[in-house]
Amino acid sequence: MTIHLRAVTPRPSTLDPNLRTVEAIVSTGAPAVRPGFVERLDLSGADLSRLVGAPVLDGHRAQSTRDQLGVIEAAELRPEGLWVRIKFRSNDAAQAVLSDIGDGTLRGLSIGYSVQQWREGQEGNRRVRTAIKWTPVEVSVVPIPADPTAHFRNGASTMPENDIHTATPPADPITTTTPPAGTLTRADMNREIRSIAQLAGLPDEWTNGQIDAEATPEQARAAAFEEMGARQDQTRTRTARADILTDHSDPATIATRAGEALFARSHPEHQLSEPARAYAGLTIPDTARECLRRAGISTTGMATETLITRALHATSDFPLILGDAVNRELRRTYQAPVSGARLLARQTTARDFRAKRRAILGEAPALEKTNEAGEFKHGTIDEAAETYAVATFGKIISISRQAMVNDDLGAFTTIPAAMGTAALNFEAAQLVAKIEGNPEMSDGIAVFNAAGHGNEKSATATGSGVTMVDAITADLGTARTAMRRKTGLSGAPIDVAPRFVLVPPELETDMQKALAAIQATSSEDFNPFSTLSLAVEPRLTSETRWYVVADPQTVDGLEYAYLEGAPGPQIESRAGFEVDGTQIRVRLDFGCGWVDHRGWYRVGD
Repeated sequence: MTIHLRAVTPRPSTLDPNLRTVEAIVSTGAPAVRPGFVERLDLSGADLSRLVGAPVLDGHRAQSTRDQLGVIEAAELRPEGLWVRIKFRSNDAAQAVLSDIGDGTLRGLSIGYSVQQWREGQEGNRRVRTAIKWTPVEVSVVPIPADPTAHFRNGASTMPENDIHTATPPADPITTTTPPAGTLTRADMNREIRSIAQLAGLPDEWTNGQIDAEATPEQARAAAFEEMGARQDQTRTRTARADILTDHSDPATIATRAGEALFARSHPEHQLSEPARAYAGLTIPDTARECLRRAGISTTGMATETLITRALHATSDFPLILGDAVNRELRRTYQAPVSGARLLARQTTARDFRAKRRAILGEAPALEKTNEAGEFKHGTIDEAAETYAVATFGKIISISRQAMVNDDLGAFTTIPAAMGTAALNFEAAQLVAKIEGNPEMSDGIAVFNAAGHGNEKSATATGSGVTMVDAITADLGTARTAMRRKTGLSGAPIDVAPRFVLVPPELETDMQKALAAIQATSSEDFNPFSTLSLAVEPRLTSETRWYVVADPQTVDGLEYAYLEGAPGPQIESRAGFEVDGTQIRVRLDFGCGWVDHRGWYRVGD
């Protein structure tokens, strides 16, 4: 009898230790389970222009040059998948990984890529997203690959076939025909049962149970096969794939958690999130020590000032943590009660720094009766446009190394809080400048103009029995009527409803009296303006000029914009070079302007 054996070699035969190269299939397009969907890669849509020369990383880490194991020398699509040839570096870390690949103890591969176009689909009750245009940018050696079929290539012949010849194959009592039971004694049957149990690897308890039950060899053989099947089901290996959803070693994740813990030390009322509790109570030097430890740098015997200096310049975590703490403090101040001018302006976004063109559409044309033939007439909608642009404003603030060595939390509260207030004041000042500047609009007429726009009047004079409250009440009535009479671009009425009154601090008390709700006992006592809301703006320079404003969310008027994706002040941090410490840059991409005059009315000279 001839027995055929195949020797499975886990070691990749394409590995060349002298050239430090190995071939691999880094992706076969196998599906990967993501939160809420299944992701697939269409290999035919891969753009390999950035893959040749791309880095080979250790577990997708790219924080320093220590994380790079080598480069991709060549890449192409083959029937078996995305093929690459990897050249490893000559340093000790890369050589250790190459050695593990060579002896077959490290086999996982994964790719990092960016997707330019997806195709959505559905398979049963599962959502499927297929990347049909994508660009691989790196390859990583990993312990658990998302694509289980990715592998280092074994070459053409990795499973040699050997023949083993045996002259006299032994009889198999499980499959050998047994003489009829009537010709066997009980002792012969028991010997046959013991032989069956031995070949099947069954314990003595099973054998004794069959003998005590006086089973025949045929019955014992059937029971042995059943027992072997049950044991195989219990021990069958099941393969599972683990997907890493959150990388807790990511510097951005660490910065968010440690930065929150540092912020909470200055604000005990802040409730720490569960992930941030691991960093609770750490001082600034303690945080620096943790960052150095994660970077593999020994801190034994290191002085506090050396800890701070090394953490600033040798790790990326430490400046990010300090920046996160500063950002939280700045945001806390920036989100304080907004100014009156900012309250009455609409917020929007700008895609870039070019002039933002804000189109204003007129009212729809009136409907007309159709004739008997059913002919509908064409109508038009008038259009106007105003423009303004977003610009960049900012400052750099520095926190000294001495403050960090001293664990001075005031440096992380006072300075950022002041910057948050400064950003808030800057935006309000820009908006007030637009209000008081009264610029010309695209029609060549100033925003507030009695003749051209019908949205301005002189304040009613006081004296001769006319109090300030009486004058304000009269002017409110005039302003409300004028706004209700507003017409659109086509001349049709649009009925603008007043919602706010904007005043300087000098008029706050009198305006409160004019707007106060009264428990009316007769119709003469009813205050028709009690539904208006009062907004006070201390940056208004005129003490006698005030404004009636419609709801900015329903009627266009004053508008401000941030650069898309960057609302409010943005924070960036780095280890200082010109200063001994860390530098924090505060950047604000902001712009504002008038887009329509119909939602505002000015009273006063």
